[in-house]
Amino acid sequence: MKPKYILLFFLIIPVASFSQDYNWVRHDSLVKAGINQIYGIEFDKAEKTFDVVTKEYANHPSGKFFKAMTTWWRILLEIDNESLDDKFFNQLEEVIDLCDEILDKNDKNVDAMFFKGGALGFRGQLRAIRESWFKAALDGKEGLGLVFKSYELNPKNVDVQLGFGIYHYYADVIPARYPAVKPFMILFPKGDKAKGIKELENVAWNGRYTRIESRNFLLKLNFQFEERMDEARKWGKILLNDFPNNPYFQKYYGLTFIKENNYTEAVKTFRDIYNKAKRGMPGYNKRFEREATYYLGMDFKIREKVDSAAFYFERSEKLSHELDKDKESGFLINSVFYLGMLYDQMGERDKAITYYKETLQLKDRNDSHKYAEQYLKTPYKR
Repeated sequence: MKPKYILLFFLIIPVASFSQDYNWVRHDSLVKAGINQIYGIEFDKAEKTFDVVTKEYANHPSGKFFKAMTTWWRILLEIDNESLDDKFFNQLEEVIDLCDEILDKNDKNVDAMFFKGGALGFRGQLRAIRESWFKAALDGKEGLGLVFKSYELNPKNVDVQLGFGIYHYYADVIPARYPAVKPFMILFPKGDKAKGIKELENVAWNGRYTRIESRNFLLKLNFQFEERMDEARKWGKILLNDFPNNPYFQKYYGLTFIKENNYTEAVKTFRDIYNKAKRGMPGYNKRFEREATYYLGMDFKIREKVDSAAFYFERSEKLSHELDKDKESGFLINSVFYLGMLYDQMGERDKAITYYKETLQLKDRNDSHKYAEQYLKTPYKR
C-alpha cells in the first residue's frame, strides 16, 4: 500500500440520520435522488438537487454535506488534481459551522453530530491523501467520537454501522500489515476485522442512505486486503447493475480479473472503459483511459498480436507522459519497455533501441534496466 493511503482507515465515512421535524418524504426523496446522481457520475444534476435541499431545508446540514460529497467524487476520479481541494475544504467547513450552531442550541442533536463527524472524516481523508498525517489523524479521532456518540443516542440507525464497519475492519487489518501505523493506534479504540465486515454487510443490504458506499468498501477491501476476487466481483456486479457508467466501480471490477491473470474477462470491462473514454463520457478521464489502454495492450501482447499491442501501449505511454508529474508510474515504465520488445518482434530495430534507451532513463522497475541493457546488445526474441 502507498504511504498516503495508510491513514485512511482512521477516518470515518459519513452516514445520515435525519430528524422528523419537517417534510420527511420530500427530503428523503431529494437526498436519495442526489446520492444516486453522484454515484451515477451526474455531478451537475446532483449539485442542483442538493441546492434544492439546501434551500428548502436551510437549517439542516444534509444539503451542504452532500454537495461537498459531490466535490469529493470529482476529486476521487482525478485524485492527483488538487485544484478542487480548497473548494472541498471550504464546503466541509460550512457543514461543520452549521452543525456547531445546531449543537450549541442542542448538544444531543443526532443529525448535527453525525454530519459534523462525516465532514471531519472526509476532511481527514483528503488530508491523508495529501500526506498531512497529523491533521488527518486528529480529524479522524474527533469524527469517530461524534459518530459513536450519535449511535448511543440512536442505536436503531443501521446506516451508522458503515462508519463502525470501516473503522473496525481497517483498525484491525492495517496495523497488522503496516507496523509503521501502530503508534497512531494509541489515539483509537481496538479494531475487529470480522465485526467490521459483518457491519458493512448489514449496511450493504439494509442501509438507507449508505448502502452504496458500504458495497463500495466491500468491493475494495475484498480486492485489496482479503484477496477474495469472487467476493469482490459479487459486490462489483451489484454496483455496476445500478451504476453501469461509474468508471471507479468498473475499474475495480476489471482488476479482479487482472489479479487472476484472466485477461479474457478483464478486457471486456477495460474495452468498455476505453470506448467510454473515447466518447468523452463523464468521469472517464485520461487516467481511466490510460489504465484501459495498458491492459488492452497486455492482452494483445499475451496473445502475440504485436501490432495491436504496440498501438495500445503507445497510447498508454502518451497518456502517462501527460499524467505522471511528480514521479514515473508503472504504466509508463512498463509501456516503454514493452514497446521496445514489441518493435524488436516486428523487426523495427531502430524503434526498439529508442524505447530501450528511454527505459534506462526511467526508474528501474522489476529489472527493467537489466533487460533493456540486454536487449540493446541482443534483440529481443520471443
